Amino acid sequence: MGVMKLKSAVLLPLVCCAAIAQSTTPPPIVRIVTTRGLQYSGIYANATVDVIGMRASTGPAQTWWIEMHASFASVEANGNRFGGDDSRAMIGVLEPGLSYLAEEAMRVLPRAHYIRVTIYRMRPGTETEFASVVNVRRRANVRVNAARADLLYHVVSGDDAGTYIVLSPLASLSALDEGPADPPPGDVLPREAEIELSREHYLFSVEPRLSHVSNDFANGDPHFWRP
Repeated sequence: MGVMKLKSAVLLPLVCCAAIAQSTTPPPIVRIVTTRGLQYSGIYANATVDVIGMRASTGPAQTWWIEMHASFASVEANGNRFGGDDSRAMIGVLEPGLSYLAEEAMRVLPRAHYIRVTIYRMRPGTETEFASVVNVRRRANVRVNAARADLLYHVVSGDDAGTYIVLSPLASLSALDEGPADPPPGDVLPREAEIELSREHYLFSVEPRLSHVSNDFANGDPHFWRP
């Protein structure tokens, strides 16, 4: 084999791997924009960040967008996309210690066709107790071997104090067949009912037509993102 052919044979796999490289670092900040009904496609055409658009598969008809930001400066640079009574926006800051297999969640995210969303509303000042609640549920997942990775964000603007949002990307709904995420009754914390105001569960389907993602992100599932 000639020298040039040898170099090409060595470099080609490296180039291919670089092309499909994907960041496993979760966005430290998300802005979540929600609106009632199914509308507003194409509004993120000029966004400078990855934005996942999704529509409710359960609950009231609604559309959500998850903007993934590296900083608050990025939030400012991308502006406010909505106005009016039918939309709202929340800003969440990543809680790395309360997220579960965060890097794995980022590996799944580009391949996710669904995202399960859980919204916790806790009494203000119960952050330590909330961490215990989350850890109990993590142990329940481990017990049934349900490796459902997720990202947990503390909402710092746009909702009541003590609001947390958990984003669980699912490549397929078959991931929900692994077993319940709720712990057995004996594992529930005695004060959980006192510190938790409410909990909501939603299932969303990811919609490429409503999204704006980079080629690096889309390389995780190009047939889905770039049909």
